[in-house]
Amino acid sequence: MAAIVSSPASSEPEATPALAAWFERWGLAIAAAGCWVFAAAGLLADLLLNAPQPVVIALFAASYLAGGTMAARVAIADLLRGHVNVDLLMVVAAIGAATIGGWAEGALLLALFSTSTALEHHALERTRNAVRALMELAPDTATLLDAVGGQRTVRVEDLALGDRILIRPGDRVPTDARVVVGHSSLDQSALTGESIPVTKKPGDAIFAATINGQGALEAEVTAVSTQSTLAKIVQMVEAAQAEKSDAERFSDRFEGRYAVGVMVTAALVGIVPILFGAEAGPSIYRAMTLLVVASPCALVISTPAATLSALANAARNGVLVKGGSHLERLGQIEIVAFDKTGTLTVGEPSLTDVVPLAEGMTDDHLISLVASAEQLSEHPLAHALIVGAEERGIALQPARDLVSTTGAGIRATIGGSVIGVGNELLVNAMGFDLTPEMRTRMDALRAQGKTVMVAASDHGVLGMVAVADTIRPEAHTIVKRLKAMGIAHTVMLTGDSGTVARAIAAEVGVDEVKADLLPGHKLDAIRELQQRGSVAMVGDGVNDAPALATADLGIAMGGGGTDVALETADIVLMRDDLGRVPFAIALSRRMRRTIRINLAFALGVIVVLVLSTLTVGIPLPLGVLGHEGSTIIVVLLSLRLLVNGADATAERRWAQREMSGAPPDGTRLPEPA
Repeated sequence: MAAIVSSPASSEPEATPALAAWFERWGLAIAAAGCWVFAAAGLLADLLLNAPQPVVIALFAASYLAGGTMAARVAIADLLRGHVNVDLLMVVAAIGAATIGGWAEGALLLALFSTSTALEHHALERTRNAVRALMELAPDTATLLDAVGGQRTVRVEDLALGDRILIRPGDRVPTDARVVVGHSSLDQSALTGESIPVTKKPGDAIFAATINGQGALEAEVTAVSTQSTLAKIVQMVEAAQAEKSDAERFSDRFEGRYAVGVMVTAALVGIVPILFGAEAGPSIYRAMTLLVVASPCALVISTPAATLSALANAARNGVLVKGGSHLERLGQIEIVAFDKTGTLTVGEPSLTDVVPLAEGMTDDHLISLVASAEQLSEHPLAHALIVGAEERGIALQPARDLVSTTGAGIRATIGGSVIGVGNELLVNAMGFDLTPEMRTRMDALRAQGKTVMVAASDHGVLGMVAVADTIRPEAHTIVKRLKAMGIAHTVMLTGDSGTVARAIAAEVGVDEVKADLLPGHKLDAIRELQQRGSVAMVGDGVNDAPALATADLGIAMGGGGTDVALETADIVLMRDDLGRVPFAIALSRRMRRTIRINLAFALGVIVVLVLSTLTVGIPLPLGVLGHEGSTIIVVLLSLRLLVNGADATAERRWAQREMSGAPPDGTRLPEPA
């Protein structure tokens, strides 16, 4: 069929790559599903319909073809390179089972193995998706300015160092540059983690993929597209995701040795007795029985069955885990690092403080004046003030004649009076000075990580309002819960200033703060923390992507998280609920215990069956009974993970203790069973 599709005579030359891409994505899953369908049909025909034996064998043979073709191709390709893998063992075991009448046994082995292979292939797709999501943040074109002021649209890849570009209001910055003409505020939250737009003036650096605010900018290119900050983040994500874990490397070494050991042992069991004069029939029968009982069916399903059950439970509770290995590693985490903006905080500025200073001025009157003046502005802080007034039920007054002064604030006319809202520069421009007492109040608010704006009128200073990115209500409780579960250390990593970060950290209760971090610095901080233990990184922005990829485990906030954070992270909290982090850790620990029990039990059964086959000799039906019985028990043990059980009990116990008086930091609660 491939030859026909690739024929030069084809009228649709694009069909080949499209079909290949479709098959690469879905082929393994379809093959695994077909293997299960034909195996089930064979069992139904044999046990319930009493169909003729050729029909039953034909159905099982179809199951073999569906589930074993890809494994056989991989096994043969590796054999030609001198490597023996589990694919070969599975194929040989299935064929061996068929030669002695165990068609159903072989079909089940191939069905389980093909399902595991399909899941692994699906998990690997996220690497390409992560890089694709990163690259889509940057625009494809830029507006290039020539020497005489003319404009033309060019591809971002064609920009050179020193080129002058125009960035209109609302545009994404095409590549790293330096402002030459203009003033504006840029939304850098996705790249640096700063929750409040940053004012840019001539001489300031701007970064690829950040969003321009209300002012047009002319800028000089300082980095070509392949060397921009965003491109470097892409490179860091690719490098981090290309690294194999210790468990993956151990698995690669173990599977070949196990496969060789089983097949060599089975061959010796079948051949050696014949060389010493034994009958060929019984010897070959024992060798085939050994292949069946030694085939790691229960071992193979021990981890996937428990993992899939835990993954289903996690998904039902709002935790999307992109692979079983990630959920398994979560139970080993010793350090949890949090981004600030959008993770420990809501991610949007809101009105936090109102300080009337003029005689007779009230909180509501001051909010009304400030929000009414700001209703004509497009600045994000204006939106926070208007929302603050609406939440308090304060009506806005008509405003007109808005005048905006970049870097200072705005002025508008309300009821015949000019009302100014901004910083000290605006107050000075209106002819007033802040008293020492006012400056003390302002400094106190700023020390708490808040942005302070002063309101003034024609008659003097009216008061101050402060906005800040508010802390998530559950953040403090979650940090305490993690410590109670045995998490050794909690850290905040943020691009915000040290003043803001320390104020938030003190309220949340994290152990350590690292502030003023660019994306590369966050990555360095994660690597430093990894010297102390296994690290989970919880974040939501593009600036978090390298850290999410480098950490032992990346956890993204799904509700407000950027696409790249969601693609790069190993675990996504779909409800934007930090409370799902301790839930997922408890579930991971349950899963790890279940896997250990499954593996010990399955390995024990294999050892007993193999020793019995080699010593006293057991009939194939008894071997199949022991083999399949162990598989069923392993599956039943794994299905217990579908329900919350002790996890839910532990969470309720914690909630009750919090309401009645939280235990001190470091108090250990009973581990969920």
